[in-house]
Amino acid sequence: MTLIRDADEPLLHGGELAAARRLFPDAPEPFLDLSTGINPISYPLPHLSPDLFARLPQGEALDALAAAAANAYGVPSAAHVVCAPGTQILLPLVAGLIGSGSAAVVTPTYGEHARAAALSGHRVAELGDIDPVPDADLVLVTNPNNPDGRLFDKADLIALAKRLQARHGLLVVDEAFMDVGPPDVSMASEVGRGGIVVLRSFGKFFGLAGIRLGFALAAPDVATRLRAQLGPWAVSGPALAIGAKALVDRAWIEDTRHRLAGGIARLDQILATAKLEIVGGTMLFRLVRAHATDLLEHLGRAGIFVRLFPENPTWVRFGQPAAELDWARLQIAMAAFASRV
Repeated sequence: MTLIRDADEPLLHGGELAAARRLFPDAPEPFLDLSTGINPISYPLPHLSPDLFARLPQGEALDALAAAAANAYGVPSAAHVVCAPGTQILLPLVAGLIGSGSAAVVTPTYGEHARAAALSGHRVAELGDIDPVPDADLVLVTNPNNPDGRLFDKADLIALAKRLQARHGLLVVDEAFMDVGPPDVSMASEVGRGGIVVLRSFGKFFGLAGIRLGFALAAPDVATRLRAQLGPWAVSGPALAIGAKALVDRAWIEDTRHRLAGGIARLDQILATAKLEIVGGTMLFRLVRAHATDLLEHLGRAGIFVRLFPENPTWVRFGQPAAELDWARLQIAMAAFASRV
């Protein structure tokens, strides 16, 4: 068990192309950014009325988005949905639902969970599994996990939620990558029982991280508290319109899942040919074990940016390329790396 300190210190994340260019100023452009787990082929943007940018977000549009999210994620009603400008902003709000106490974060995982809990006044411990969990007031689990893709059994999560609820605790399940996970594992349908908050990301699967849209799914009383903390107009008008359209586009969603499945099989082949050990992942990314700094430098000089993890110097995460030219760049660079190791 590891205690979290220095919560004010900012964490490193993927997607920082300015940092990549500073590290590799002579790399060919454009940089191929594989450092995030974001879908490289985004949902096609609909035509947006200029009014959406000129006026405050409208209540009817917010209601439409909440209804679309409720249907897409399988929660009982729109009253269980909190729309937010990305899930990141929800982390300290959700952690603050429980008064200052003890929090347990199942790791390795997205580092902002532990930091948000600490900033909310909790004593934070990192654990390797959900069983056994100590007498924590707040437990945070990412499912599927980032960065290794680990899946937790739904029955085990429900049992944990019941134990926590019995002592007025809270289970938070971050399902940022559940759009590419097994649907029957999602805890979204369970939020009505209370004691559970599920977080869902829009930008990762739909490839539109820049519009900043995410959701908290919770019992109506908890959802009401979170909405009050976010305040009015939390989600922009364009994000409301795009989200409501995309979440009901079942054809695009199914086609995208199929495309991502084919792409991850292709990525697996490239990584295996380069003699890299695949640790895990989802359809949006793969985590491998390698000489991480050597691989980062080799790919960086080729204009390809991947994600390293300071807490584990043997881990490297690859997202999927988009265009055929990008796939070819990666394959050539990985073949060159394999020839030198």
